[in-house]
Amino acid sequence: MAEPTLWWLLAGAAVAIELLTGTFYLLMLAIGLAAGAVAAHAGTSIPTQLVMAALVGGGAVAAWHVVRRRHFAGAAGENTNLNLDAGEAVHVEAWTAENTSMVRYRGTTWTAVPAGGTPQGTGAHRVREVSGSRLVVEKI
Repeated sequence: MAEPTLWWLLAGAAVAIELLTGTFYLLMLAIGLAAGAVAAHAGTSIPTQLVMAALVGGGAVAAWHVVRRRHFAGAAGENTNLNLDAGEAVHVEAWTAENTSMVRYRGTTWTAVPAGGTPQGTGAHRVREVSGSRLVVEKI
């Protein structure tokens, strides 16, 4: 089997696995494998092909990591376009000594924490953001 064909098969396999798993980083690695295929078509040696695939694939992964950190980190907080729970109402029965409360929301029990760190009383509250598995709420 010709070297470029092997590179293209590896790139196709990476894309197929990415489609099954949804791991965007595999797509970046597939770009590196495609660069190895292009280097093989150019007639370079196998070590050069490996270096090209590693540099392009690794560079694409690093670039996507930087882009993701800059543009998407913390973006879901209070942005209702990204956090569909923000703005929804919940009812707080009581607060515990640890400043948490158990509230019913979307058919299950959630742990709610006050937005300012200090509970503002019981009754109706609005979800400000979801932090992990906790609802950050503020008094309405």
